[in-house]
Amino acid sequence: MSIPQEENPIALFHDWLKDAEACDGIHEPTAMVLSTVDADLMPDSRVVLLKQADDEGFVFFTNLGSAKAKDLEVNRGAALCFYWMPLDKQIRVRGRVEPVSDEEADAYFSQRPKQSQIGAWASRQSAVYTEHFEFEQRIAKYGAKFAIGKVPRPEFWSGFRLRPQQIEFWLKQPFRLHDRRRYTRQTTAWKQERLYP
Repeated sequence: MSIPQEENPIALFHDWLKDAEACDGIHEPTAMVLSTVDADLMPDSRVVLLKQADDEGFVFFTNLGSAKAKDLEVNRGAALCFYWMPLDKQIRVRGRVEPVSDEEADAYFSQRPKQSQIGAWASRQSAVYTEHFEFEQRIAKYGAKFAIGKVPRPEFWSGFRLRPQQIEFWLKQPFRLHDRRRYTRQTTAWKQERLYP
């Protein structure tokens, strides 16, 4: 088995994502490692969930006060990594990140479960707190505030789109002779290259 030929890496990405979604051993098929670099050029990585992928890019959402959002304010370069161990497949993506529109953020936020919406208001993501009770109080506060009616999206919560410049597909092979294919965005198309494992 080898990586199939595909002109558009986004189409190949969706084929592999469908395989991951159908695999019983993968509980979060949209989980991806997001790597960023801060103002001191220190890298950082964490797992986030992919919410949309198309020819425009890969979208995720977060608190704009989070460490990842602060990193992206000073350095728009970022990388993603999907690894589906039961399928022996990995996809790496590198590119530039830009904010999604307010309309996109509003549309996604409105679809979230109400408790997740309240959690977005209650969490001061990445800030330090000393007692868990403090967080519980904030959850109760916003739960009461938004008990009735729709929960508006906080101004400090939105999303980012990574516009890929490179996408690499990796497929495990026996004896570590893995199959790797790299796509690099050109002006009007994608350049494909096979890589040694």
